[in-house]
Amino acid sequence: MDKTINGYEICPKADLRSANLCRTDLRGAHLRHANLYRADLYEADLRGADLSGANLYRADLRGADLRGAELFGADLSGANLVGADLFGANFYRADF
Repeated sequence: MDKTINGYEICPKADLRSANLCRTDLRGAHLRHANLYRADLYEADLRGADLSGANLYRADLRGADLRGAELFGADLSGANLVGADLFGANFYRADF
């Protein structure tokens, strides 16, 4: 079953460009290859989320909780990670 957050479908390859997901609970979300270009994920809870191959180019991840998140091959170029909790996150082959 897919979930919706702020009217956006949360599933693999979701198009969430510039979405306002500030302080949203996305724990364990399946967002493989999602387009989160310039998304506002300020203080979002992304613990254990699968963001493999996701486009997080210029995303606002300030204060986001990414503990245990899967970011294999994700594009984090220009993303703001100030204050983000990255403990146990997998950044293998991710672009910064």
